[in-house]
Amino acid sequence: MTRTLVPLLQKLRQVTLLRYLVASVGALAVDMGSFLALLSAHVPAMAASAVGYALGIAAHWVLSSRKVFADLVAPEGIERTRQKAMFVMSAMIGLAITTAIVGGASAAGFDPRLAKLVAITASFTATWLLRKRIVFR
Repeated sequence: MTRTLVPLLQKLRQVTLLRYLVASVGALAVDMGSFLALLSAHVPAMAASAVGYALGIAAHWVLSSRKVFADLVAPEGIERTRQKAMFVMSAMIGLAITTAIVGGASAAGFDPRLAKLVAITASFTATWLLRKRIVFR
């Protein structure tokens, strides 16, 4: 029984990760679209990165709470408010990672678009772990 249960649980985790990845791509489209638009409007890279990320956060909550972790969303009230707050805190950690990487790389003379790609990977990993293990458990 246990031998068949373990692979099934692993497969279910992969499906959740796949759904999270798809939601992240949608949020990333909002983030990157905003970031590139703001860069083209001559907004400083660090600010453009922060605004793009913030808009992506809003998109990610909608997608995550409705499509990825729908069965783990807390009921209305204080539990849901606490969960939203933890989601936002995880996003702020991702935002700090993103702005630090883009800001630091830009200050060092690197292309901010390449820095953003590095930041995406680091931020995705951190927020996935926080949301899977803490926010939606």
